[in-house]
Amino acid sequence: MAFITPDLTTAAIALSGLTIVSLVALRGWRDWIQLKREELAAGHAPLAQDPAVPHAGSRIEIADLKERLRKLEAIAAGVDL
Repeated sequence: MAFITPDLTTAAIALSGLTIVSLVALRGWRDWIQLKREELAAGHAPLAQDPAVPHAGSRIEIADLKERLRKLEAIAAGVDL
């Protein structure tokens, strides 16, 4: 008579649980990809950006320009940075 050890049972249950979670995650990923494909095919943007809020890239560029201006003003004033 074969005797199954508690360690083997625990490992089998853990492996089964991992398999189920992996399959559910894979299904969700495939459904999300399909949703994005349908959005692209329909020509809809994922989220419309509020025109009052500047784009993150432009905010970074503005901050960079302000920093450059501050450095140029310091050079013109004769201050070492």
